Amino acid sequence: MRRKVAVILILIGLLFAGWNGFTWLFQMSSGKEEISANDLVKVDRDEKISIDNTETPVTHKKTAPVNNSSSALKDIDKNTSEQVEENIVSRDYKEYTRGEKVGWLLIPSLGNKYPIYWGTDDETLTQGVGNYVGKYTTPPDGLRHTVLSGHRDTVFQELGNLKEDDRIFVQFEGMQYEYKIKRTWVTDAEDRTVIVEKDEPVLTLTTCYPFSFIGAAPDRYIIEAPLVGKTKM
Repeated sequence: MRRKVAVILILIGLLFAGWNGFTWLFQMSSGKEEISANDLVKVDRDEKISIDNTETPVTHKKTAPVNNSSSALKDIDKNTSEQVEENIVSRDYKEYTRGEKVGWLLIPSLGNKYPIYWGTDDETLTQGVGNYVGKYTTPPDGLRHTVLSGHRDTVFQELGNLKEDDRIFVQFEGMQYEYKIKRTWVTDAEDRTVIVEKDEPVLTLTTCYPFSFIGAAPDRYIIEAPLVGKTKM
């Protein structure tokens, strides 16, 4: 009996070791990198961050990864809703093809950056973070609902460590978009109310849940982060 128990425990140990090795290799191939000193664009203290295009451009400088207390992390003027409406970008994005790299997702509190690819099909998500393409969503420049998805056992393995007010940055077509986490929640994997049309610029991150689940996870972990500023790179 003891021998059988020992064999079972050994097999379980080998299974977990193999799974951890597989996810490590998968994560290494997904493109996740550490944020370097030249990745984030810092906004000067005296510059007002705005999500409209009417302000005079200023010179920006690169800096080391910032945290949530950095002077670069400011809220935008809340009276810009009309200006946002006037600067909505209307495009079909046909120049992008499935699986094409289109930008970067940077999360300073995790110290990581992630390549963003066009689409969220299985093949694309093996490369890194996928940009969901649909009639209710748009890339950041559309100033509406931007949805990014990733595997919870690779690129988004640490997503559960993020908390309210943490900052998230998306770099797309020469602009850096800054978002601040408003809330997180868990929902059923079949929930179709997450990817919906929004009237305000919001970033949603989605991944499977629980993070340590082996196999097809039953739920989804959701992060919602409204836009608080954008900066020319």
